[in-house]
Amino acid sequence: MDNRNERTLAARSALHAGRRPDHPAVVCEDRTLTYGELHRHSNRTAHALLGAGLGAGARVGYLGQESEHYYDIALGCAKSGTVLVPINWRLTSGEVEHILGDSQAELLFVEREFESVVERLRPSLPRLRHIVRTDSDTHVAGGFLAWKEGHPDTDLPPVTGFDDAVAQLYTSGTTGLPKGVVLAQRTFFTFIADTTAHGVDWIDWRPGDRGLSCFPGLHTSGFGWFMHSFNAGATTVIMRKFVADEAAKLIERHEITTLWAAPAMLRMMLTEQGTTRDTFRSLRKVVYSGSPIDRDLLLTCIDVLGCELAQGYSSAEAGSFVTCLAPSDHTPDSRVLGSAGRICPGNEIRIADDEGHPVPAGRIGRVWVNSPARFLEYWRLPEATADAVVDGWLAMGDMGYLDEDGYLFLVDRVNDTIIVAGQNIYPTEVENALREHPAVADVAVYGVPDAHWGEAVKAAVVLRNGAEAKPRDFLRFLNGRIANFKIPTGYDIVDGLPRNPTGKVLRRVLRERHTARTATAGG
Repeated sequence: MDNRNERTLAARSALHAGRRPDHPAVVCEDRTLTYGELHRHSNRTAHALLGAGLGAGARVGYLGQESEHYYDIALGCAKSGTVLVPINWRLTSGEVEHILGDSQAELLFVEREFESVVERLRPSLPRLRHIVRTDSDTHVAGGFLAWKEGHPDTDLPPVTGFDDAVAQLYTSGTTGLPKGVVLAQRTFFTFIADTTAHGVDWIDWRPGDRGLSCFPGLHTSGFGWFMHSFNAGATTVIMRKFVADEAAKLIERHEITTLWAAPAMLRMMLTEQGTTRDTFRSLRKVVYSGSPIDRDLLLTCIDVLGCELAQGYSSAEAGSFVTCLAPSDHTPDSRVLGSAGRICPGNEIRIADDEGHPVPAGRIGRVWVNSPARFLEYWRLPEATADAVVDGWLAMGDMGYLDEDGYLFLVDRVNDTIIVAGQNIYPTEVENALREHPAVADVAVYGVPDAHWGEAVKAAVVLRNGAEAKPRDFLRFLNGRIANFKIPTGYDIVDGLPRNPTGKVLRRVLRERHTARTATAGG
C-alpha cells in the first residue's frame, strides 16, 4: 500500500473507492460524500479541467470558504496534473490580485460572495481565462456542477508522481509579499509512512476516525490535516469557517475522534456556554499547534476533554510535522511542557549559529530541519528558495535550542511572525500599510501574549514632526487596506524605536516593554 507509485492522491482515491466506497469521506453541514462519490466527482472535475485546455502544471485558483466542492476540486487538480492555489477569503482585493497574478492562475473557482471582487480584478489578470462559481447546487449556467456536467467520471491515466507539485499555498515572508509555497504529492504521505514504520502514534490517523480541523483548508494546516485523514481512509468533518460554538456542537453531533486546533481555539470551545465533558466524550486525541499550551489550559483540557493531547511543530515550507510533544509528556508536572517536543521519525533537526555551524545542546540558534515532506520551491523565487533550503536543510523561522534529551525549546521567531488564533500575521506587511498614513514617520508591529487569542497585534508608532493622530485614526485608515485580522488592536505613540547597531528594529525590546507596563498596571 505504501509503494511510491501508489502514494499519489489519485491512486489513493481509487484505492479507497474500491475498498470502502460507501464510507463517508467528507461531511459539510448536512451533506456527505462517500469515498466512492468523491472519487467519481473528482474524476469528472479532472476531466473538465483538461477539457478547459489546462495542461500539466497549470495553476487553478480557489476563492471561497470551505465546502465539499473544495476537496472535490483539490483531488480533481491532483488527477489532472494541475496545481491548486487556495486563496484566503479574508484577504483584501489587492492581496487576492497579487496571488492570482503571481500564480498565473488560468482558472478560478469562486463562491458567489466573492465573485464581484474577481470581476473587478479581471482586467489586470490576463492569464485568468475561466471563472467558475462553486456554491451553486443546481446545474445553472456558470455553476460548478453545470461546468463539469457531461464529462466522464472514469479514472484518468496517471499524470503526476510522488515528487510532482499538487498545491501552491501562499504565505507571507519577511518582505510582506505573499510567496507561493509549492507542495508535492509526497508531502501528504511521508509522515504517515515514517511514523507507521517506526511504530510511533504520537499523531496518527485511523480509518475509523472522524476528524475535525479548526484550521481552514485554505491553509497548509487544514489542507494537510484533510489529506492525511483522506490517505488513511478516515472521515473528515469540515466547517465553512471556524466558530467556537459550532465546533463544539460538531464534535458532539458527529462523535469526532481526532481534533486539530490552536490553543486559543481550544480555550474558546471549552469556555462556550453549554459545553461539558459529555460534549467531548468521543475524542481520542487532540493535536494543537501554533504555540505551547499554558498550564491552566492544559489542566482544563485534561479534565474536560479526557483524551490524549499532542503538540505538533511545523511550517508551510516543512509540509508536515517535524517535532511532536507526545501525549505522555502532557502532564501537569512535566518539565518539557513548554517545549515543541522531539523529532518525528523520518526527520532530522539541528540548531545552528549565524554562520550555519551546529551548536551544542542548551545553546540558542536557528532551527533547521531535514524533512521528506519539505516544499519544492517558492514559486518563481529561486533566490528565496536557495536561502531557505541549503544542502537539503530547511531554515525554519524560529530560534531555539535542544536540551540533552533532544527536546526542542523555541525562544523567539526569526521573522517575528505573529500568530492570532492560528492565523499567521507578518509585521512587515502591516508596517508597510501603516507607513502610508500621512502622520506616520516610523512604525514597528509586534505580537504580545493574549489569553483569548494566543497573541495580539500591537504597533509602536513614531509621528512626523507636528503631526497628530489617535489609535482610531489608524484603525479607520487600515480598514480595507489589509485583512481585518491583521489590523493592530493597540497603538503606542513613541518618540523613537529601539534598534540594534545595524538599524534593525528590536521587536523583542518592544515586547519586553509591553510586558513591564502590563505587570506594573496589574500591580
